Amino acid sequence: MILSLVALAVALLGLLLLGAAGPVYRIGLSLETAFAVMRWGAYAGAAGIAVGIAAMVTARWRRQRKAAWVAVLALVAGLAAAGIPYSWQRRASRVPPIHDITTDLDKPPEFEAIVPLRADAPNTLDRPPMLAAQQREGYPDLAPLTLSLPPERVFNRALDVAGRMGWEIVGSDQASGRIEATDTTRWFGFKDDIAVRVMPWGSGTRVDMRSVSRVGRSDVGTNARRIRDFLDELQDE
Repeated sequence: MILSLVALAVALLGLLLLGAAGPVYRIGLSLETAFAVMRWGAYAGAAGIAVGIAAMVTARWRRQRKAAWVAVLALVAGLAAAGIPYSWQRRASRVPPIHDITTDLDKPPEFEAIVPLRADAPNTLDRPPMLAAQQREGYPDLAPLTLSLPPERVFNRALDVAGRMGWEIVGSDQASGRIEATDTTRWFGFKDDIAVRVMPWGSGTRVDMRSVSRVGRSDVGTNARRIRDFLDELQDE
């Protein structure tokens, strides 16, 4: 039974460290520190899995049902603590290491109201020459949305969708078709800035969007996913 309890304690420590990674960053410690806490949580989770397997084998050999169930709980907790960071790492390896995504690579929507809010952000709004090629390779599906509706109506719908998605609207100007907003992630509290451009297009309207992270070299696909979700929601309105 002791071995099962040790396995459970180690696995729960891994979950605790994993859960603490976000608050560690939110209270002002560096992103590197937060990722280190997450990494140690994964290590503890893996250790909990290893000890849990040994505890389960021992419990079954000794026919200790209670110890076996505790070992199972340790395995579940350990898999969660080690599995979540592992899934993040795998997702990051499948996408380009970029954090500035747009539907218009030739003329991305520009920021105005948000610029002062990014004064101290590690990531700038400058787009290096290779960024467009990296985005084309990693996210070839991203494209503007065209709707057979007047720009005024699309603009109001876009504002409504942005509000429902929980974004903080920083600025909006219907005359120029510009919406600027900030989306804050739940766990780490990362702030990503968004620019939506609504413009006349033939007899209808074209919508372009740009989403840029303030910190982190790679966004692990978050900005592209945000653009897809927004445009899908806007199209279904």
